Amino acid sequence: MASHPDFVNYMAEQLREAGAIRSRKMFGEYGLYCDDVFFAVVCDDQLFVKVTPQGEAAFPDLPKAPPYEGARDSFLVEDVENREQMTELVRITCEALRSGPQRKRRK
Repeated sequence: MASHPDFVNYMAEQLREAGAIRSRKMFGEYGLYCDDVFFAVVCDDQLFVKVTPQGEAAFPDLPKAPPYEGARDSFLVEDVENREQMTELVRITCEALRSGPQRKRRK
């Protein structure tokens, strides 16, 4: 089941205080970027945020699940109405991703 664009737009609106949020259609689902940092996917109208050590320390009780078969676990954000929690998770995650080791892109 593919995600609905309205849900993706709602997620972007909920996260607007974390930075410039944009979405990109990927394989029938959506990737989310904050200030050009890829931090999450929306699959089956559910928000999955990349796991970082900093995110785990700040939100140890958030459930984890793979967004699709064969994927690594991500934080599954079940309470998408909790704008403050989601914004903080995205800020922490994107900061960790920006400061972490950079992978080289394949040509």
